[in-house]
Amino acid sequence: MKISKVVVDRKTCIGSATCVVIAPDAFELDSEKISTVTDNALKIDEETLLRAAKSCPVQAISVFDEDGNRIFPVSK
Repeated sequence: MKISKVVVDRKTCIGSATCVVIAPDAFELDSEKISTVTDNALKIDEETLLRAAKSCPVQAISVFDEDGNRIFPVSK
């Protein structure tokens, strides 16, 4: 598996910043206290990216593989 895209749903994000704490090189809070994905996000290890996405209390972070399939959150 290779992560190729990370997206934050701005309408869902509540600014808890758990993603920033776990992966500060991949996420930051903007002026509205909403998480954004940094330009360096795909340069950090995939385990940390997934852990950061899974830490979001409202599952506002989606992670996709190189085929465009969503890895997290898993579709039901």
